Amino acid sequence: MKIKKLHLLALALLFGLTGCGKNTEEIKTDSNVNSTSNEIVESLDENTSEEKIVKLTTTTSVNDSGLMDYLRDDFKKDTGLEMEIVSKGTGAAIEDAKAGNADVILVHSKDAEEKFIEEGYGLERKSFMHNFFVIVGPKDDPAGIKGKDAEEAFKLINEKGEKFVSRGDESGTHNKELKIWEKAGVDVDELSKKDNYNSLGDGMGATLTFASENNAYTLTDLSTFLTMENDLDLEVLVDQSDALKNVYSIIIVNPDKVKGTNPDVAKKFQDWMLSDKAKKLISEYGKEEYGQQLFFLGE
Repeated sequence: MKIKKLHLLALALLFGLTGCGKNTEEIKTDSNVNSTSNEIVESLDENTSEEKIVKLTTTTSVNDSGLMDYLRDDFKKDTGLEMEIVSKGTGAAIEDAKAGNADVILVHSKDAEEKFIEEGYGLERKSFMHNFFVIVGPKDDPAGIKGKDAEEAFKLINEKGEKFVSRGDESGTHNKELKIWEKAGVDVDELSKKDNYNSLGDGMGATLTFASENNAYTLTDLSTFLTMENDLDLEVLVDQSDALKNVYSIIIVNPDKVKGTNPDVAKKFQDWMLSDKAKKLISEYGKEEYGQQLFFLGE
């Protein structure tokens, strides 16, 4: 009788283990189903997010001035799109676009922009606003440039051997600087060998900070300078010069030339930036905080 009971107990245990194994397999199967569902949801979420984001590469001067953050909420409210902003000099912004890292660019160097389009990377150059470059420097103005035009100011800085800080980053500001040196009759290759000429290869904010710390002159857009003025020991010395106008353009990246871009969201961004609402917002920017308009409509 004891042997028979032991046999029955053994059989019960065997069936119990078999049942547990079956349940475990069922749980594993359910887990795999849930895992697959989660992957699909994540993919859908990612795809949806991509459709709602415009990848914008813009100049440091536009971004450092705070303009894009100021426009961001209204842009999202009107279009349903988020702006993913990368801030670089114009040269680097254009290279970003060529590599497929931007749907649209906002830049300010006409020659570089036109070349970008001629090479087939951009669809059309839409110039829509401008501000002004200024030459800033130490408040005691050792080169005596205050009130001069841009070319004469650069000549005096060179002749007197005063310190000058260049962005040196192939940005629109850097390209403008090189043109002013050329018009002033100064050989930039020779100038760059001098100790008083500092080429940073950096953005506008860093260039202004370096100039302030080193009692030097530099070329900057007025908008960025005004946003940083309280932290700088510099002042505007030259601002009334035809050579100092600074025009900004929007260019949609050509999807036939550059794969992975989204021309639909780029077009929505372009259309909104050219809209009456955006123009009004741009015209008002800076008045309350800095007491003056920072960007002006048209070329």
